Formats: sequence, structure tokens, C-alpha cells
Amino acid sequence: MVYIGVCSLMGSLSVMSCKALGIALKLTFSGMNQLIYPQTWAFALVVITCVITQMNYLNKALDTFNTAVVSPIYYVMFTSLTILASVIMFKDWDRQNPSQIVTEMCGFVTILSGTFLLHKTKDLGDSSSSVISLSPSFSSRNSKHSSENGCMAEEIPLRCQDSFP
Repeated sequence: MVYIGVCSLMGSLSVMSCKALGIALKLTFSGMNQLIYPQTWAFALVVITCVITQMNYLNKALDTFNTAVVSPIYYVMFTSLTILASVIMFKDWDRQNPSQIVTEMCGFVTILSGTFLLHKTKDLGDSSSSVISLSPSFSSRNSKHSSENGCMAEEIPLRCQDSFP
């Protein structure tokens, strides 16, 4: 899980560096040349380094662990670290009133809860005898496409209603 932590940290830093680089480029295009300052080039170097490191560690994590484990953990850590870095580096919460901060935190908790619930409930009750499918066009059911338990088997997997407890 160290790979996912390093990858998330590098992703968070790359987001912050991209934001700083974007601000510098915006100022450059508006007439105030920022390319003469070494900080602009430092942010560009940090972006490149962070992206390469992030991709390297993400590949190592995916080689070591299952994608179903890596994706939710990476998503939550990346989001958490990006919000934290944004608060520290750009003082984003200084310009917000308390209701905006509470709303942002509620959205963050909702995302975390949804990711947790999706990860925990994805393996509940998977059995091949209780799966049916529907075509994308939701065409009428033909008896030649039904399986031995009377369920359809075309494309989108769903559970037969009689298979629920």
C-alpha cells in the first residue's frame, strides 16, 4: 500500500503544480511574462517529475494488488491529499464562508462513503445461477434466449427476482 500512498501524494502535488503553472501561463498570456522567473520552470519540472513518478508507482501498485483494491484506495487518498494540499498551498478556505466549507466537506464525505459502499458491496451474492441479462435496446424476451432457470442471457447482467432471499 506504500505504492498507492506515494502515487496519491505525487498526484496531489502534480495537481497543485499544474494549478500554479496554469496561473503563470494565464498571466503570461495576459501580458505579464512569467517565463522569465525560475519558479515557473520549477513548477513545470515538478509537474513532469510528479506525473512520471505517479505513473511508475501506480503501475507497481497494480502489478502487486488487484485493481478492485487499488482504485478505491487511490481515489480516496488522492482526493484527500489534493484537498489538504489545496488548503495549505493556496489557502482556498480563507476566501470561503463557513457554509461553503461545510458543503465541500459534506460532498467529500459523500464521495468517501459511496466509494466505501461500492467497494464493500461489490462481491455480495455473486452466483452464476442468479444472473440474467438484458439487451441494450430492451427488446422483448424470446424463449430461445432464456436459460434453464427461465432468465434471459443477452448482455447486461442482472439478478433474477426469484433468486433474492
